[in-house]
Amino acid sequence: MDGVINVYKEQGFTSFDVVAKLRGILKTKKIGHTGTLDPMAEGVLPVCVGRATKLCGILTESDKYYYAEFKLGIETDTEDITGQVVNTSNPKVLASVTERDIREAVNHFVGEYDQVPPMYSAIKIDGKKLYEYARQGKEVERKPRHVRIYDISGFSVAGDAVSFTVHCSKGTYIRSLIRDIGRRLGCYATLTALKRTFVYGFEVEKALKLDEIAALVSDGKLSDIMLPIDSMLKEYEAFSLPETAFKSLKNGNKLKENVLLPIYGGPEFQDVKRDGAIYRIYDDEGFKALYEYDEASGELTPYRMFL
Repeated sequence: MDGVINVYKEQGFTSFDVVAKLRGILKTKKIGHTGTLDPMAEGVLPVCVGRATKLCGILTESDKYYYAEFKLGIETDTEDITGQVVNTSNPKVLASVTERDIREAVNHFVGEYDQVPPMYSAIKIDGKKLYEYARQGKEVERKPRHVRIYDISGFSVAGDAVSFTVHCSKGTYIRSLIRDIGRRLGCYATLTALKRTFVYGFEVEKALKLDEIAALVSDGKLSDIMLPIDSMLKEYEAFSLPETAFKSLKNGNKLKENVLLPIYGGPEFQDVKRDGAIYRIYDDEGFKALYEYDEASGELTPYRMFL
């Protein structure tokens, strides 16, 4: 039971809830998710099982796509519609905001910018999560985090309701992006709906809800939805080893470049070797590790082991 499942996180669940429920469905403890979604958010949440949990860091690093809806005129303490209203726009100011103003404010944030994360988040300061301070009524100074908004498209305005699709870097809080758009407009804004639609090749259209996964497991069809570990790593060239190198691999030792053999009709190592590049390594049982090449020594060092 090693692989990745494309889970559709429903509203009301935390990412931890999804993992806990899957542990019961799959009857295994070794499960990890690939990026927290707020309880009010829904959409793609790839979940790693067994040895695939070592992929969590890799998958979390990738860009993400969201569909977001927000309301102009108010700002809440959580920066979404579930929170308490803390700022309300002057009706005259709100009425003066045009669709062109909104588009210009939204497009202002396309590119790189320093974003102050929300108080209601799991970021730790002095060993304590920000939302724990927030629940105590304490406001803590947060350092801005450098994020990137690659693109905003599918823009729609209907009165004080706005929606769009955003492609952003890891670590971007869509709630905070909406907050910043509202403040730039001078009329405030808060997130009302959020759906993650794409991350690391996982599409929301192919994501499965927990009850759907449970039904497939009950029918003995888990293998139909469990993606193998190495299918997540196709960007790295693959090589196999001769039997004489199996022990070194299993011990996590360095490998000499001259032991790498072409696999699946792939290239010779000499044709694709590059200093600092990562490669998939297989033995007679299948995929086992990612190794990094050091040109100076002519050796490959373990980058991530999946034994």
